[in-house]
Amino acid sequence: MPKKILIINGSPKKNGNTSILISAFTKGAKSKGASVEVINAAFLKNKMNGCNSCRGCQETKEFACVIDDDASKVIQKMIKADVIVFATPLYFYGASAQLKAIMDRMFSLYHWDNETDEMDTVLKGKTMALIGSAYEDIGLKELEAPFKLTADYTGIKFRSLLVPNAGESGDLKGKKSILGKSEDLARELI
Repeated sequence: MPKKILIINGSPKKNGNTSILISAFTKGAKSKGASVEVINAAFLKNKMNGCNSCRGCQETKEFACVIDDDASKVIQKMIKADVIVFATPLYFYGASAQLKAIMDRMFSLYHWDNETDEMDTVLKGKTMALIGSAYEDIGLKELEAPFKLTADYTGIKFRSLLVPNAGESGDLKGKKSILGKSEDLARELI
């Protein structure tokens, strides 16, 4: 059965470096027979909010956010995916706001029992990856940290492709070695 890959693009630029890296990743994944869905978080149709800490998701046995917007639909797609890829340019040593809002809403994919100090999640057995790029060669480890910590906490596999010195939006288009690394990452995750 082909692996299902969900890519969440956090860049607000349609043809920037993040999209270029996603295209290369998608090419590599499809070459191994995977199905790929790309969601552009910056262009979701309905207004999307971050987590408001209502904890409604903890009051139900389902793994679902109770806020009815496009982010909730993305969260449900994560449940069905084998591999979840977050892709973002570096913004002030972190992910874009659009991607961060989706990541915060992942809270609904975890259930905690505070009395027994146990956690359950539908993410177990999945793989998480980060594709990140920066104009310069600083800040990528800071970008990677929350994604890696989330994967470690969850007990899932984690991989990343961090591209320093990516330059301005679109500059990665002709850099075959970097695009090859993105394709290779996809093939390794299948």
